[in-house]
Amino acid sequence: MVTRWFPRAIWRVKTDEHAVFLTFDDGPVPGATPWVLDLLAQEQVKATFFCVGENVWRYPELYQEILAQGHSVGNHTYNHLQGVKTGNFDFYRNIAKAGRFISSDLLRPPHGLLTRQQYRFLSLRYQLVMWDIVARDFDPTLSPEKVVKNVMDFVRPGSVIVFHDSVKTINNLKVSLPLVIKLLKREGYSFRPIPYQANDVNLQLEGIFF
Repeated sequence: MVTRWFPRAIWRVKTDEHAVFLTFDDGPVPGATPWVLDLLAQEQVKATFFCVGENVWRYPELYQEILAQGHSVGNHTYNHLQGVKTGNFDFYRNIAKAGRFISSDLLRPPHGLLTRQQYRFLSLRYQLVMWDIVARDFDPTLSPEKVVKNVMDFVRPGSVIVFHDSVKTINNLKVSLPLVIKLLKREGYSFRPIPYQANDVNLQLEGIFF
């Protein structure tokens, strides 16, 4: 990822607050999302969930719980497709399909991978959201302590931090996420969701491809 390739994407939020933006990818799933939501509620932290459309279709009650607790949501494609490995038509169509279940003008392409042509098309319709910190909670070779270090060594005001609410990460997440929240609070950080609009952007895209 090179920020200059996608200049209209959010990599770090411009803010005068001493705030960070926790984000979670790949859910919602029963084995992880409820635990994350319970922790965030306990800590009074708001976050942004980039949801896979198929998961929202399978577990709509979890998606509704994310919304009910005041978190932001974004589109993460229907099947977690990587743009660089997918033809333009199929990629856009997959995002539009996810948009049937995820009403948001925020979009995070899986792994941040998409072509320049895809970026130009999608950035006219969505606010693309990348990140400046990846916790790497998905890496089974990393200890929870290393995951915490990945965040705390690089955090700064406006940081967009990526965790994953997935079954693959939950064991690591249960140790690392509470520690990260505790340490960030100790350093005076507040937590903000990325603002989104539940507008007709997905219907516009769907109208093109369906």
